[in-house]
Amino acid sequence: MQAGESDRKELFDRGWRFSLGNLENAHQAVYDDSSWRLLNLPHDWSVEPLKEQIPGETIGPFSKKSPGGAATGQTLGGEGWYRKTFVISPEDAGKRHELYFEGIYNQSEIWVNGRKAHRNVYGYSTFRFDITPYCNPAGQENVIVVRVINEGKNSRWYTGSGIYRHVWMIRTAPSHIDDWGTFITTNRIADNQADVSLTATVVNGNDSATDFEVRIELVSPTGKTVSKATQSTKVASRDTLEIPFHLQVKKPRLWSTETPDLYTSRISLWKDGTRLDEVAIPFGIRTISFSVENGFELNGVKTKLKGGCVHHDNGLLGSAAFDRAEERKVEILKKNGYNAVRGSHNPMSESFMSACDRLGMLVIDEAFDQWRGKKNPQDYHLYFDEWSAKDIRALVLRDRNRPSVIMWSIGNEIRERITDEGRETAGYLKNEILKYDRTRPVTAGVNKHWDKDRKNMLPLDNAFHHLDVAGYNYMWRFYEEDHAKYPQRIIFGSESVATEASHNWDMVEKHPYVIGDFIWTAMDYLGESGIGNSLEVDPEENVHQFMSWPWFNGWCGDIDLLGVKKPQSYYRDVLWHERKISMAVEVPVAEGKIRKVSFWGWPEERLSWTFPGMENRRLKVNVYTRAPKVRLYLNNVLVEEKIVNEQYKASFEVPYQEGTLKAVEVDDNKEGASTVLATAGEATGLRVTADKTRLSADGQDLSYVWIELVDKKGNVVYDSQRKIQIASEGDGACIIASGTASPNDMASFQSLTPTLFNGRAMVIIRSDYHPGKMRLTVASDGIKTSAINLNTK
Repeated sequence: MQAGESDRKELFDRGWRFSLGNLENAHQAVYDDSSWRLLNLPHDWSVEPLKEQIPGETIGPFSKKSPGGAATGQTLGGEGWYRKTFVISPEDAGKRHELYFEGIYNQSEIWVNGRKAHRNVYGYSTFRFDITPYCNPAGQENVIVVRVINEGKNSRWYTGSGIYRHVWMIRTAPSHIDDWGTFITTNRIADNQADVSLTATVVNGNDSATDFEVRIELVSPTGKTVSKATQSTKVASRDTLEIPFHLQVKKPRLWSTETPDLYTSRISLWKDGTRLDEVAIPFGIRTISFSVENGFELNGVKTKLKGGCVHHDNGLLGSAAFDRAEERKVEILKKNGYNAVRGSHNPMSESFMSACDRLGMLVIDEAFDQWRGKKNPQDYHLYFDEWSAKDIRALVLRDRNRPSVIMWSIGNEIRERITDEGRETAGYLKNEILKYDRTRPVTAGVNKHWDKDRKNMLPLDNAFHHLDVAGYNYMWRFYEEDHAKYPQRIIFGSESVATEASHNWDMVEKHPYVIGDFIWTAMDYLGESGIGNSLEVDPEENVHQFMSWPWFNGWCGDIDLLGVKKPQSYYRDVLWHERKISMAVEVPVAEGKIRKVSFWGWPEERLSWTFPGMENRRLKVNVYTRAPKVRLYLNNVLVEEKIVNEQYKASFEVPYQEGTLKAVEVDDNKEGASTVLATAGEATGLRVTADKTRLSADGQDLSYVWIELVDKKGNVVYDSQRKIQIASEGDGACIIASGTASPNDMASFQSLTPTLFNGRAMVIIRSDYHPGKMRLTVASDGIKTSAINLNTK
């Protein structure tokens, strides 16, 4: 959550009871839940191994009875119940108590002391509500009960199930600041000064009109107060009032992707010299603009969007939105050259959005994957008319103060997009956004295919009519043609595939009206199983869009499920000028077989020159560079020099020999940057490393532990299918997830005995609420056991 001081809000994740199944009377205040599982949020039950493991039917969390099948990663939903007790302290008597849920998938009902207090239907929407009328007097126990339903076919990808994002308890005086009613914008930056507008909303909880004083304090990234303002106002009884402020910040530190400096707005409410409430809202001082002539500009600087689409799950963790998991996701994207993400196709977690603010990642904030036209029988189309305005409001009010957000997206590949009804619906959604924010453009991801009636999906005039910026899914071939027809249209590739990356990015670099490109996807995700497949098959064999059991992840990402760069990401580095040259080797197919690559796929390449048993067989080596020519050396002997094609690729056929393969870019007969692949030796050990070995005793911290099979020189042995055993002892932390990046090895997902994939596996450790020491050990037959120590403080 963005706002508030520590005495105003409390993280409410600890100490929930949980039970899976259809239960009678579990919503009542008096109910025996002592046999229920005790857990701490965030929690996703769909990623947990099923209690009953039936040979041939279930493996870990996967089941052949999954209603969503390949689309939802062969996982199950169902019905789950959560219960938590709390007591209002004497100090908090008389205060307003509000529950704030960042996300529950999917439909949810909430009771307080046996009385229904709220209902929500959109699994990605943040919602909040006042529970004060339902609470018992101070000192008496209160019971919160949450029923979660995730049934039927309601999604095209893995969703997870349960209270998978944070829960907060917000305590305020009856008269307080509405944090979602605060809106901060940068009007102008000139002459080394920023003009900042701020609207604060005061809630008067009194039965009579009341005089208040509102104080504003803007605090710099270094903690220095840089601007102040105060206003006195009278608010009518039981009413709210918006109060505008105009402030100046001298020598502002501008928020950008390179310098994501955040200011803090402290807004306090006073009466008769007593402070009633205070919130602290982070914001960035920055300007954005969009035009056909200059494209997208951030603080007046032309900026091309190096973008990726991302789903909301966190790999081995399922959909559980731990702060560290979401932050790590953004760190990985930044490290790999991305400066923008598109939340696909729903509101992302607040933890993810806050990480984008802190780390400097631009965001297209997307609302929906469907409107009234269904994509699945039980999806959001059932609730669109009743709930869409509420969910748009929640999204925009939650995120409108974030400097990372540059566009609002109202939908993706909407069924009714070309119809008059679709045009009217787009206008309705845009107007709902404009009620709360007029500082950002509205967009959507529009495609001409995907539907069964794709031949009738042109023209797309209705789909684009209300969009300020046009998102094109897989339509780079139309950019120039459409620009000639609609010269004022600003375009970006809202989705594209890796095999067409050079075409897409060439368009971005060539035309100012094409402001960026977003790959499907930046990272692998659960569900849409195997859409990125690259299969060795008979020449006459057909390959389907989705892969059947045992495939469970999309396998179309630049980065795999653990966070490792895949070969296509090294190619993208070259396109984005992040790397001068990269090289990969295609895995050979058996005699009589061919390789078929799906639309979202990439040829099966390895970042390795280790192919035992392939001696003297000719292997295809692909080199990627923007240089005009490439020389390839094997063991310091020139193999060949080749001209690089228009896709920045040169391919070689090289008889396999152990040793070192070196590719060197050549320009004007001069050698430049190079890259090397070396043959790995025999596996001699397991390398165990962690991104952190000291964890905070807050029950929320995570440590990501890498397990890599290496030779004596420390090279990862990619081709090994070695099984390992993972164990732990001690306290202060526990293993919450483990597995590999394999898209189809179900037995190694959520397993303490995984089979290594590309020489790697991972363990994720969660801290407890008390200090302790934990030792993690990793063993494998014939290799010395390795270990790592972790401390929780």
